Amino acid sequence: MEGKLKEEKVEEIFYSPEKMEDKDEGNGVTYNDQEEEKKLGDLRDIVEKQDPACKMRTSCTGHRRSHTETVFLRARDLDVDKASAMLMKYLKWRQKFVPNGYISASEITNQIAHNKMFMQGTDKEGCPVSVIIGAKHFPSKGGTDELKRFAVFALDKLCSRVPDGQEKFTIITDLQGYGYSNTDVRGYVAALSILQIIFVEDKRMHATLLEEIDESQLPEIYGGKMQLVPIQDG
Repeated sequence: MEGKLKEEKVEEIFYSPEKMEDKDEGNGVTYNDQEEEKKLGDLRDIVEKQDPACKMRTSCTGHRRSHTETVFLRARDLDVDKASAMLMKYLKWRQKFVPNGYISASEITNQIAHNKMFMQGTDKEGCPVSVIIGAKHFPSKGGTDELKRFAVFALDKLCSRVPDGQEKFTIITDLQGYGYSNTDVRGYVAALSILQIIFVEDKRMHATLLEEIDESQLPEIYGGKMQLVPIQDG
């Protein structure tokens, strides 16, 4: 069972460039701009030869095309062959799972009805902030496919707001009131495969959030000044 879930997290659940670790941070790897630009060109040439349509296809994240390509290239330490293989796999998945190029609210009505995810302001680096209320997640309602579509919908929303020069966003996951009916193993696996998760106890929550998010951008429920806005309205 565990092996099957591990395979699904790569092939089925949330296959997106955001799950690729940006390896120019935290491990001593540095990139020469000129070298990276040349390899980006090589990457585009390889991918466009294999899939000519991708040249005209808009980026999955709502960013310019080079953003997605850069993420995949850095995820493979500028190895063009490995990056192109990964990118082609992603493009094929995206084309199959999101044939229209985006997920509409009408495709995720059950997930939206839970009102469990919200789009907020920005963190101190100008990157978007989102809030997930764990107690409002019910995996039995909507099914796995709709949950996947909701994940793509949410990630696209977040990524479309990431400013130029940045590649991250912040998600606050609120586990207050979270119980057995909210438990979702597939969701856990997917979240852990995409996000860098930090757990904070209640008494340190406000101070910890203020380290990354200004009070003016923090939701009222956490001591800030912003109201929660459902992600479909954000």
